[in-house]
Amino acid sequence: MQTVPATVIEFLNTPYQLSEQQIASFRTNGFIKLKEVLSKEALDYMDLIITEEVNRLNKQHLAIEDRDTYGKAFLQIMNIWKNSENVKEIVFGKRVAQIATQLLEVDGVRIYHDQALYKEPSGGHTPWHADQYYWPLESDRTITAWMPLQETPLEWGPLEFSGGSDQLVAGRDKEISDESQAFLEAQLKANGYPHTIEAFDLGEVSFHKGWLYHRAGPNKSSQMRKVMTIIFMDKDIKLKAPENKNQQLDWETWCPGATIGKVVDTPLNPIIYQ
Repeated sequence: MQTVPATVIEFLNTPYQLSEQQIASFRTNGFIKLKEVLSKEALDYMDLIITEEVNRLNKQHLAIEDRDTYGKAFLQIMNIWKNSENVKEIVFGKRVAQIATQLLEVDGVRIYHDQALYKEPSGGHTPWHADQYYWPLESDRTITAWMPLQETPLEWGPLEFSGGSDQLVAGRDKEISDESQAFLEAQLKANGYPHTIEAFDLGEVSFHKGWLYHRAGPNKSSQMRKVMTIIFMDKDIKLKAPENKNQQLDWETWCPGATIGKVVDTPLNPIIYQ
């Protein structure tokens, strides 16, 4: 087994300086992109370790043309930290969790789950959606860190955001699909939410709220678009009664043993930073 270099561990636990303007921007827009969150050394190591686990755990063997829209969007491997001590060292690093805590303006964060999102060459678009549709959580104090493992130009399908759209209630009952894409495209345009489409520099990481609508374009390159994500939630967030079958499944999968109306404090949801 690979050993995590001491310099990488140190970096992944080194604080990142956020300004009040950046926190205010996140509060207003529901997302932010931050430069130099990850170093080249950390990214090289993350790429090596996470890609190895993605290749080992991937069960998607259908050709792209034989998959539905969701299946064409990316290879998705979740809670890798439970399968690899090295990935756990990465996911439990305090640097990214500290950013999440400050942006959410809470006292600390737990992990909800991690997931690798690898968009293959010729991989399709990711439709408009809001992540929190899937989560049986009482408050909106949730955030996803989207960490590309390489520089990500526009043709690779970087994440796109609809600024301020976490205030839009319409569409909150829709899972990711062709229907969500069409409905939300119309709603977001009609309500005038600005659409941000930008490349990601090496080491740049984005953070978005659970109810912030976002999408990604297709991967038009000949390379795999490799992304690791971590979903954090307020350390004091409580479980709510599931409102759809996906929330029921998430309860059983990502926070088993949690009790409705009580803090989501389970062995799968430890506090990462406070």
